[in-house]
Amino acid sequence: MALEEIKARISLLLEQMVEQPEDVHEVHERLREQLNELRALGMPLPADLVQLEKRLDDEFNEAEG
Repeated sequence: MALEEIKARISLLLEQMVEQPEDVHEVHERLREQLNELRALGMPLPADLVQLEKRLDDEFNEAEG
C-alpha cells in the first residue's frame, strides 16, 4: 500500500474523531492499525500521531482500569 494512501486514511480518521467524538474508540483502533502498517513498512511515524496514539492508549487504559 502506498504511503500517501495510508496518510490519507489517517487524515480521514482524524477528521472523523473531530466530527464524531462518540466513535473515538473505533477511530483509535483504526489509527493504531494505520500506524502499525507504517511501522511494518519501516516508514517514519509522525511524532504528533505517535503522541496521539499514546494519549488515547492512556485514556482507554484509565477508563478500563
